[in-house]
Amino acid sequence: MTRRRRDTPGPAAGGTTSARARTWKRSAQGARGCCSRGAILCATPGAREASVRQAPGADAMNVLLLSMPDSFEHMPPMAIRMPNGALASLAGNVDSHHRVAIADLILVQSSLRSTIERLVREIEPDIVGLSVMTFQRATALAIAKLLRALRPSVRIAVGGYDPSLAPAAYEGCRAIDFIVRGEGEQTLSDLLRALETAGATAHAPRQLAAIAGLSYRLSGGFVRNADRPIMPLASSALRLPNRRARVLGGYTLLGRTVDVVETSRGCTFDCSFCSIIEMRGRNFHPYPIDRVLADIADARANGAEAIFLVDDNITLDIVRFEALCQAIVDAGFDDMDYIVQAMTAPIARHGARLAPLMKRAGFRYVFLGIENVLDEDLRFLRARAKNAQREHGRTIGNASIEAIRHLHEHGMYVVGGLIVGNPDDTRSSIDANLEFARRYVDWPYIQHPTPYPGTPMTRDFRDRGLIVDDDVSHYDGTTAVVRSEHLTAEDIEFLRWRAERWMKLRHLPAALGHNPLFILRNAFAMMAHTFAGTSLRSMIGLEDDRAVFARYRERRRQERESYTSDAEPERAHLRLSQGRVRA
Repeated sequence: MTRRRRDTPGPAAGGTTSARARTWKRSAQGARGCCSRGAILCATPGAREASVRQAPGADAMNVLLLSMPDSFEHMPPMAIRMPNGALASLAGNVDSHHRVAIADLILVQSSLRSTIERLVREIEPDIVGLSVMTFQRATALAIAKLLRALRPSVRIAVGGYDPSLAPAAYEGCRAIDFIVRGEGEQTLSDLLRALETAGATAHAPRQLAAIAGLSYRLSGGFVRNADRPIMPLASSALRLPNRRARVLGGYTLLGRTVDVVETSRGCTFDCSFCSIIEMRGRNFHPYPIDRVLADIADARANGAEAIFLVDDNITLDIVRFEALCQAIVDAGFDDMDYIVQAMTAPIARHGARLAPLMKRAGFRYVFLGIENVLDEDLRFLRARAKNAQREHGRTIGNASIEAIRHLHEHGMYVVGGLIVGNPDDTRSSIDANLEFARRYVDWPYIQHPTPYPGTPMTRDFRDRGLIVDDDVSHYDGTTAVVRSEHLTAEDIEFLRWRAERWMKLRHLPAALGHNPLFILRNAFAMMAHTFAGTSLRSMIGLEDDRAVFARYRERRRQERESYTSDAEPERAHLRLSQGRVRA
């Protein structure tokens, strides 16, 4: 089937401000006078407006939702820039009279401060929400302070994995008013209702106290409400994400416009490294397939050519996954590229039937959670069961090779997720995993064990005294922050870095087939990212790899610090306005 082509919005180097953001201020001012009639900006179309409750006499609020600019190291930013699907879901589930704007700051890494200033000036937000992962914490705190300096009256909320699992890290920041813990759609909706009911000058403690999943600031400190129960998606009233609320452009996967779709939430396994279990427990909640198809249709209508299914573990229910693949084919949505995360064991066990169906549905890249190829490490990671190949009720080996074989036989690429640097790892055990990646996977996604808040892995490493770096800005998965009993953290990271960059080079021919023009335009920049720190002398063997590695680490340090420094509020006496000092 012929694949559709659309131009990717925005330049390759970053995001563009859409007309929706540029005209926001004029439109919002016009809408303020008719908010009692439910005036809508950036809302999803159709019947959703009529189905959303609006408090009598409520004022519409300007809501700005931001994801952080810090990105993972594994792929060059020009090659992959994904939208934050959680923010679009939040935007789609607030009362429809509110005006919501979403800005994924990964799209504007080189113009972070100016973009935030422009968004605040044009949107005039009443409340700003920040979605934060652990390694983005310092950036989020700096952005919160910048927002407070730019607009002192704004209310600021944080949510996502890190605020949910380490709320105390945010309670000390005076710029932050609210912490949304766990699933946020209903919590944010309830928060906006409480704030609009209370008016512009009060926090409405009585209304806030009734909101499950919320922590809020009072004069004596933060009050933590009860946790919000996990939402049963099959029977929930969650509406589709509001993708039209996005005000920046430039989402891409190797030159194709990409979006994210969620078909389920949760996982029933208990891997020691996983934050999902710590945040929501061991459970699995799927959406109805009709709802998933409607979400895909909406992503297509908003320009998507590729879809990343961001489920925590879609292969927990293989029968449902097969039904979803068939439904995609039946709906005619198989003219897109799909990317999915999967366990090895179900793919190995059902691959003869599942893999050809996935191929027909348009699946192109499969991220396999291989985790490790050694039993001792899988035991530490609590990942043996999900990677076990079984016959007649008995475990007969690791399922990874069989899963990869099924996928490769049907023309799909394998992104291999591996974790090296576990407590008892030696150089030979790390080399065994790196050699496996060289031989079998198409794109390596090799990480180091990272002590994220609350995980069993964190307790294990701390009890054994193996954590050597407590700066969570380094907790990005590719910076080694723990040592093993036999290797330093720097040695672990060096072994991974030295091998992985050459593995990534092998994927260029496949990427060229995916989108030749994009690769030809961006090959040099992609190679510069992958081989950062490399010199001509090192390429011809006149410089040691350790020197190159040191330059690479320095570049990563400067990159991390740039996001925080760019978001730091300027001192008032240094701000100039028309040649005068502005207080």
